[in-house]
Amino acid sequence: MDDFKRIQRSIEFIEENLQEELHIKDITAQACFSAFHFQRLFQAISGFSVHEYIRKRRLSEAAEELKQTDRSVLDISIAYGYGSQEAFTRAFDGYFSITPAKYRKSESAFKRQHKINFSVYRSEDKGDLAMHKPEIKHLDSIHTVCFEYRTSLEDNRHFNEIPGFYHDFGKNGYYERIPGKTAPNMAYGISCNFRDDGGFSFLVGEEATRSGETLEEGFIRFDIPGGTYAVFQAFGSDGLVQQTRTYIYGTWLPNSNYERREGPDFEITDVMRSSFPDFLRITVYIPVRHRSDERQRE
Repeated sequence: MDDFKRIQRSIEFIEENLQEELHIKDITAQACFSAFHFQRLFQAISGFSVHEYIRKRRLSEAAEELKQTDRSVLDISIAYGYGSQEAFTRAFDGYFSITPAKYRKSESAFKRQHKINFSVYRSEDKGDLAMHKPEIKHLDSIHTVCFEYRTSLEDNRHFNEIPGFYHDFGKNGYYERIPGKTAPNMAYGISCNFRDDGGFSFLVGEEATRSGETLEEGFIRFDIPGGTYAVFQAFGSDGLVQQTRTYIYGTWLPNSNYERREGPDFEITDVMRSSFPDFLRITVYIPVRHRSDERQRE
């Protein structure tokens, strides 16, 4: 079953439980994805988060009930998971720019969030990115020494924060504090330690020897596991790598013959041939396996 069909199973589960408490693990279990990977795929393909979709669907269904039934605003508030009429009114007004009471009396049409059909996203053109099709490579494990930052998929925080992590790493001279460098001027950015709530670590550092030297506070040693990777080349401004990730998870991966396997994503910036933030040379690595390999294990 392809990624679009798997995600659609989760959409059906959400629809059946809009008036029930929804947990991300229960939603993602329908698609047989990890909670983090499901949220990353969903957001890259659709353009908004799972939580945002659920919120808008509940408010849209509540709006339908306001028009089509005589149920009280309080009853509808409770039915769609709001602890009070006041909380529901704030959320409703924030989405539709009108209170529930005024909406019920209004003859105007308001745009609602309808149930998503993920098949419409299949092979959808996401724009022309300055990048090549990926090369599939087998890599040996890589030992790095990095400074650890924290970010999240929620509200696209990672899009805004990751460029700042690189800036902080350079401004504070952290690259000068890495012992035993083996590939100077090649900056690693590693996404790892994924959590169900969408949080994850982003490590910035360099490849280094496996010495026993004590590291300064804030630095960690991290082994990138060996295996098969899809390798993308990206050249352009500092926002390009964010567009590249969206392209990978929103377009390339769900339409390819590969699926993501366990392990960190990482990217390598050629520092000497880059000029931050105007022009960067970045190679992005995504751990993958061929879909036929998964079918053989089933």
